[in-house]
Amino acid sequence: MVSPDAIESAIQCSDYATLTSVFSSQWPSLSGSDQRTLASKFVTSSMASPNFYPAAFKDSSIIDCVIPTALKHLPTTVRPPPVPRSWRIALPARPHMFIDQVENGADNILRQKIFDYLVEDGDYSTAAKVLGAMRMEDMDSTSVYYMSPVERADVYVKVGECYLEDDMSVEAEGAIKQAGMIIESSGMTMNSDGEKTEKDQTTVTLLLRYKSVYARVLDSNRKFLAAAMRYHDLSTAYLHTDAIEPDDLLVMLGKAITCAILSPNSAQRQRTLGLVYKDERLSQLDAIPEFQSHSTILTQMFLNRIVRKEDLKHFEASLADHQKALMGDGLTIVERGVLEHNMVAVSHLYSSVFFTRLSEILGVVDAEKAEKTALKMIADGNISGSIDEVEGVLRFHPTGSKEESSLLHWDETITSFCTQLNKVTDAVRA
Repeated sequence: MVSPDAIESAIQCSDYATLTSVFSSQWPSLSGSDQRTLASKFVTSSMASPNFYPAAFKDSSIIDCVIPTALKHLPTTVRPPPVPRSWRIALPARPHMFIDQVENGADNILRQKIFDYLVEDGDYSTAAKVLGAMRMEDMDSTSVYYMSPVERADVYVKVGECYLEDDMSVEAEGAIKQAGMIIESSGMTMNSDGEKTEKDQTTVTLLLRYKSVYARVLDSNRKFLAAAMRYHDLSTAYLHTDAIEPDDLLVMLGKAITCAILSPNSAQRQRTLGLVYKDERLSQLDAIPEFQSHSTILTQMFLNRIVRKEDLKHFEASLADHQKALMGDGLTIVERGVLEHNMVAVSHLYSSVFFTRLSEILGVVDAEKAEKTALKMIADGNISGSIDEVEGVLRFHPTGSKEESSLLHWDETITSFCTQLNKVTDAVRA
């Protein structure tokens, strides 16, 4: 039987061989109670030792075997069972408490140390798993595991950031949604009185990181329209504060344009293009190498002009790998987006067009591909037209009645008003 004193002695002497033996070859022979006792002793004693970390991390057996085994077999955190209603008059009130806690929450402190080490070592996904398993209590402020809403949300944002570093967008989305629920339920916002307290600044920084990670998650999952709206919101929400540097806001604006261009054709996409097109900072993107062609392509798309393939070379070079993916129809994401845009642009220039000519304008391989694209867009309601298969002609139907024009104008007016209201509100808060 291995005693807790033996674990204590091995830690003080940095006897990695003994620790590895206990937590590997000897571990299966121990009872569950003994495993929990030794695991708790290892965590508390190693954290109390001033010399054990970070030197222990350099021994692979400690980081790969001893620590994971100890953290896996710690005493569980359990709430005491609720008192039945019929007993509450007869029994004295009991304090809300937890049992089987690790002394001083040392396991959470150790997880943070391991997280920092793994991040520095570049093992982001493992770091995310370690930090995501922290024990966090939100009810009892006397618990060693109690964490404020800001602290709990910060954990999930860090987990999301790490998963994104390893392109694990599904896992990142799960973490960032957890952070979002905490932020929403706690009503976490900046104070509106304009005071710059340390607590306010911590909250603002957290909200910025959360919104940025959420936008990146949507982008990585190819939900480009939603990502474009998130990026644009980030680029304008803090425009009149010093929370983000102006250059960083410009980068967010550039990413909003990237995602808007990659989005499938729709009325909402056109509105998003319009919001960015009217941004007075648009021309400043030309000075950033990554985005120097964005304003030109955005302008062509918003004004329903045909975008030529040669115009896209620099834009395509700036895309991330997930934005260059080949789709099931044999087109890349940007090729499909431009193809659908050009089809809409053609509908504004022609009343009818032969598919042989249309294929040349769209830059697709043949007339059959142009016909399939037109058929899909008509079925989806993105263009109004009909196909004459005998003559090989696409005929566009007139749209935009007086009533539709009025509704469109009303929609644009409401969008503009909301944008201006947001800017005024942010300026007042700043």
